Amino acid sequence: MNFEQTKKFLQDKGQEGLLQYYDVLNGEQQQKLLSAVGDMDWSFEDALKNPEDLSGVGSVIEPIDGLKIPQIQEQKEGFFTVGKEAVQKGKVAAVLLAGGQGTRLGSDAPKGAYNIGETKPLYIFEQQINNLLEVVKSCGAYVPLYIMTSEKNHEETVQFWKEHHYFSYPESEIAFFKQEMSPATDFNGKIYLEERYLPALSPNGNGGWFSSLRKAGLDKDMQKRGVEWINIYAVDNVLQRIADPVFVGATILSKVNCGAKVVCKNRPEEKVGVLCLQDGKPSVIEYYELTEEMANQREKDGSLSYCYGVILNYLFRLQTLNEIADTKIPVHIVKKKIPHLDENGQKVTPETENGYKFETLVVDLVRHTGSVLPFEVEREKEFAPIKNKTGIDSVESARELLKKNGVEL
Repeated sequence: MNFEQTKKFLQDKGQEGLLQYYDVLNGEQQQKLLSAVGDMDWSFEDALKNPEDLSGVGSVIEPIDGLKIPQIQEQKEGFFTVGKEAVQKGKVAAVLLAGGQGTRLGSDAPKGAYNIGETKPLYIFEQQINNLLEVVKSCGAYVPLYIMTSEKNHEETVQFWKEHHYFSYPESEIAFFKQEMSPATDFNGKIYLEERYLPALSPNGNGGWFSSLRKAGLDKDMQKRGVEWINIYAVDNVLQRIADPVFVGATILSKVNCGAKVVCKNRPEEKVGVLCLQDGKPSVIEYYELTEEMANQREKDGSLSYCYGVILNYLFRLQTLNEIADTKIPVHIVKKKIPHLDENGQKVTPETENGYKFETLVVDLVRHTGSVLPFEVEREKEFAPIKNKTGIDSVESARELLKKNGVEL
């Protein structure tokens, strides 16, 4: 769209404020602004006009059956055999969700570039590749790895991997793609400006990973390779077991569309999303959606009925993802602190929530698959999230868990 077309388009939407500095921009900046408006995802408008009730009020919530550690140990050999064969035949790929920055760790770099080493450099990305290389060694085959970045960290992430020679992983087995972005608005739905020539945008949530991968054309690469299963995982857990053949085998043999690695809740009130059944469909519900009675409900053996805490490590059947790709998943409207330009064109960093971001969540994608296998793992061996610099779920706590697992720091 040219300027006049863009102006008319924005006036019709009540968003003409995006052009308020157009006349003082240089030619390159003007083009960037027009392109940004033309490429923008406007689905947030419907989310604001017709917000979905995502509270779960009135739903029938029930425990879900899954595989607990003793059951997995009993069948481990059979699961491994099936999973190893799938990896060897190229049927398993991995997707790393790495769009975040290390802001809460005191770094402006991509979160995966954070150094967690003590006596030598050891980066989050590097540790996760080391985990994946263990699978490569045990199965005798590489797993294709697709890395989702964000608009804000893409170039820096790609350069970081290049500088570190892809941490000994073949470059031919790695591809990068950008997560799609959504506008950030004030409480009246007006899109903020981040710069005079740039609308305020933010990643559209981890539920958008597959649509972003398809937009980049990488689903076709997967199909060429013969991929049937995709293991997605978060960048902040340095003990992630990726493309774990035991997990892969168990999911395949269970004939479900999705496998979910889970840890057993360490207490009824633990603040973690719980995998269960909601109106008969597999769902992840937040800890605060469980009543006190449900949170404390126990089975005959004394274990919690709602025990499966999710750790963002899912195995999706590619065929199912393609079947539901055009299915609309809920948009979560989240109040956030959004840096922006004020009416005088000055940058503002708010101290309180001042607007909305629009996000989709992978847990809603799980629900649409229709069938899920909860697969319990040992917390101390597979769950070391790094969300803070110190304290709970921090660099400090992750380092201690890595040491317990024999990792030299």
